[in-house]
Amino acid sequence: MFVLFEETGKFLAGRILSETDASLQVELDSGKRVKVKASNALLKFEKPAPAEFVAAAQKLSEDIELELAWEFASEEEFSFADLARDYFSADASKPASLEQQAAALFRLYDSPHYFRRAGKGRFRKAPAEILQQALAAIEKKKQVTAQITAWAEELGQGQCPAPLREQLYKILFKPDKNSPEYKAVVEASRATHTAPLELLQKAGAISSAHQFHWKRFLFENFPKGTGFPTLQAPPVLDELPLAEVRAFSIDDSATTEIDDALSVQGLGSGTITLGIHIAAPGLAVLPGSPIDAVGRARLSTVYMPGYKLTMLPDDIVQRYTLQEGRNCPSLSLYLTLDETTLEITSRVTRLELVPIASNLRHDQLDSTFTEAFFEAAQTAPRADVPWGLELTFLHRLARHLKGQREVVRGKPENFNRPDYNFKLDNPTGQEPQGDETVSISIRQRGAPLDLIVAEAMILANCTWGQWLAEHGVPGIYRSQASMAPGVKVRMGTKALPHAGLGVPSYAWSTSPLRRYTDMVNQWQIIACVRHGRTAALAAPFKPKDAELFSIISCFDAAYSAYNGFQAGIERYWTLKYLQQNAITELTATAFKDNLVRADELPLVLSALGAQGLPRGARVRVKLGAIDEITLDISGTVIERLDTAPDDDAAVQAEEDDGESEMAAGPISIAVDLNEPSGDANSASEPVAVA
Repeated sequence: MFVLFEETGKFLAGRILSETDASLQVELDSGKRVKVKASNALLKFEKPAPAEFVAAAQKLSEDIELELAWEFASEEEFSFADLARDYFSADASKPASLEQQAAALFRLYDSPHYFRRAGKGRFRKAPAEILQQALAAIEKKKQVTAQITAWAEELGQGQCPAPLREQLYKILFKPDKNSPEYKAVVEASRATHTAPLELLQKAGAISSAHQFHWKRFLFENFPKGTGFPTLQAPPVLDELPLAEVRAFSIDDSATTEIDDALSVQGLGSGTITLGIHIAAPGLAVLPGSPIDAVGRARLSTVYMPGYKLTMLPDDIVQRYTLQEGRNCPSLSLYLTLDETTLEITSRVTRLELVPIASNLRHDQLDSTFTEAFFEAAQTAPRADVPWGLELTFLHRLARHLKGQREVVRGKPENFNRPDYNFKLDNPTGQEPQGDETVSISIRQRGAPLDLIVAEAMILANCTWGQWLAEHGVPGIYRSQASMAPGVKVRMGTKALPHAGLGVPSYAWSTSPLRRYTDMVNQWQIIACVRHGRTAALAAPFKPKDAELFSIISCFDAAYSAYNGFQAGIERYWTLKYLQQNAITELTATAFKDNLVRADELPLVLSALGAQGLPRGARVRVKLGAIDEITLDISGTVIERLDTAPDDDAAVQAEEDDGESEMAAGPISIAVDLNEPSGDANSASEPVAVA
């Protein structure tokens, strides 16, 4: 005697070895013996053999028309034997054969949308409205499956369906693994044995490499678009005194968010008053206001060659920027110095209107205010050059301040490697398309005007950071415990030392139009100016304020993402520069593993033959193919240009070890085919200059 039984959702059949009221001992065709509960035994039969019986019943079950079976099934609960009798037997009084009963059982069990299980071998027919919904869902699933197959075939043939093109960035970077678009890419990728990005690129989904990088960045960081809501710039309500100074700013010509300016009084008198004046939107823009919400959502201005996304709307920026010819609301730090020793004897912070006499521009004046100019001006002051006397003093002070910091750092800052300026032939100033002509020029790090601004901003950020701590008012600080390898710059609310800069504390406060952290710190500083020792009670953010920690966390993530994009898009334009100027070879310096750095371009690449070269070794590299999508380029060392590496180059190479891997490309894009369903340990801190 044989038995058909259910075991963990499967139907099995075997020979009965023994039987009690509660269970059966059954031997399967495989020889395995199992204990079966009596309630799980559904049919007993004498012939044919179990495997033959089950196969015949399964084949017969395929012929059962579900619509007909559902139509004539009882409205009450019924067994599979009842349905087999009604479906197969001409005489309602005679039961169906055992094979027909098994066939009915299999068909009922496999059709939950028509029949619901009500117990072992018992069922109820699904209500008509539920059945229609289920059938519609099944039909829709069939259509979706067919659509996925069709899309996958198109991709495999080198064509990209429009729905996939529209979902490109979501598929690659934030996929919904249950979406048909994603499944089509996965299916096509498997079928063609091609990586998803390469597959989509071959299918024409990516028409412009520049747009690919730009749209990816917007998708990940500005999913709601880059437009601003309509906002009205509030006026500064404070009755501010007019400062008796003539201030000037130093920025690039493209800078519209002029945050900082300087003034010098008392030249030749023995006592100098240095003014560091910072735009004060914090006097009008209050925490929790609509403008604050916009700034907090963006957290920083995003920079890229030929374009930028400002943190605040342009009309808001223009209301508070330090524009020449205007008396601008400012947060001013005045430092009194001995003109001979440059010792700072007093520090005062004020809220006031500052007359901005000039907006000086780096690109127009760097060639005038050189090291040679200031060297000569120390003995023969140049009163005939506008701002020559003030800048000469400021350059002397900047060198003094830098020297003091380097004593604390324990080693000098290394400015051997230059910064680079990118300029696109884009007269309209609109969003670049990626095919503009690009020029790249060198701007030596630590150039005199850069040094003046950098040291003034470090001084202000350090001074105000200490001042907040003295008042018990929390701020947003950047700190670095030591300059040991691997010790990174951190953000927090405590005034801790910054070893990389050589200062006791450092609170970003000098770019409130461009960085949200600076706006937050400005609110805290304003509270100190207005309320003195009781500022901790009046400041917008209190000690251990959870909101302040949330701002730090969000800013850190956003700033890292923005810097990563800037590095990537600058690499794109560097590769474009190579193509536009037909550059096939360049000189470079080895600095890590098989990586080399171009001597005259902002480019790091892997080079065959560079492995094992000493740090700082100079080589000639032949360039390989460029991939504008992955930003990848490789090279081959064809000549060693030195017999021994230069010491300065070797030191610079050591410091380059901490650089982001983004500098060397390629970018990484991973789509899971198995499941179809802050600052580096740098020599110096970035300062408030852009």
